[in-house]
Amino acid sequence: MAVRIRLKRMGSRNRPFFRIVVADARAPRDGKFIEEIGYYDPLASEENVRLKEDRALYWLGQGARPTETVSSFFKKLGVLSKVPGRR
Repeated sequence: MAVRIRLKRMGSRNRPFFRIVVADARAPRDGKFIEEIGYYDPLASEENVRLKEDRALYWLGQGARPTETVSSFFKKLGVLSKVPGRR
């Protein structure tokens, strides 16, 4: 099973809110997921990304691949540098 770390859209129209989830790559964007590991609020003025770093490191260690957007969050928060075996 290919596992991805990606965003799940929540919130109402014109007020987006995203959860960072671990899901099967074949599942739809807002469909079934394995675990929720954080959130992203694009409309918040400050600290708009919150992440359970230990769970993110666990899933990256298990071979889960983040999407481009989530990967940029991980770089910003310094998570990718803590994964053993990654450059």
